[in-house]
Amino acid sequence: MKTALTRLGLLAAMVLAWEVAARAGSPLLYVPPSSALPALRDLLLLRSYPDLPSHLLLTIREIAIAYALSVGAGLAVGFALGLYRTIGRAYGPILAALYAVPSVVWYPSLMLFFGLDAASKIAFGFLLGFFPITLAVLAGIRQVNPQLVTVARAFGARPLTIFLKVLVPGMLFTLVGGLRTGLALSVIGVIVGEVLGSKAGMGALISHAYGLLRTADYVALVVLTLAVIAASDVAASLLERRAQRWTE
Repeated sequence: MKTALTRLGLLAAMVLAWEVAARAGSPLLYVPPSSALPALRDLLLLRSYPDLPSHLLLTIREIAIAYALSVGAGLAVGFALGLYRTIGRAYGPILAALYAVPSVVWYPSLMLFFGLDAASKIAFGFLLGFFPITLAVLAGIRQVNPQLVTVARAFGARPLTIFLKVLVPGMLFTLVGGLRTGLALSVIGVIVGEVLGSKAGMGALISHAYGLLRTADYVALVVLTLAVIAASDVAASLLERRAQRWTE
């Protein structure tokens, strides 16, 4: 209860500061919450953007595809680098170095290869989500006692069986943390890709409203997008808490 009240008080203070600061500035550039709420109402009632559901569903679909690809590729590559030590020593530092490169550097190349359609946004979301998942799997495997893997191999266990029966239980908490980070970055990658250049999606609507100085609609679209991001993070946090209880 204290935590909830503290969060509510902080949110109320931020909204009050936003209201005061926005009223002191230009109404064309700064929108107070009292003006953003009617715009949010019109947005949800499909008055300002009647095609909002199709754009929202497109963004959610792009996020789902990008994250699914990130999970599949991240688990496979992380498993290969962690289980086979020679491959891990050779390519692990390269992977970490690529992860350190600012992500926005990759997006112009992705637009050249995939165009302005959904493919470039999915590729960008996949790229951002792939690295933390792979590195989490690699770090988790290194935490598992190698003798357990040796015993499993001695009993004739296949690599997939070793991964599911030996490695996953031993690195579950690290793995879930990496999956949560990968989800957050996949969401960011898709939405940022839509803002930078897209024909459809929530990012495209945000860019459209911003370009026309429809500031109230811009704020309403950002709030709705933040709600989608927060919902995905809440789902990931619930999964992480469940994994933490299971490991304890």
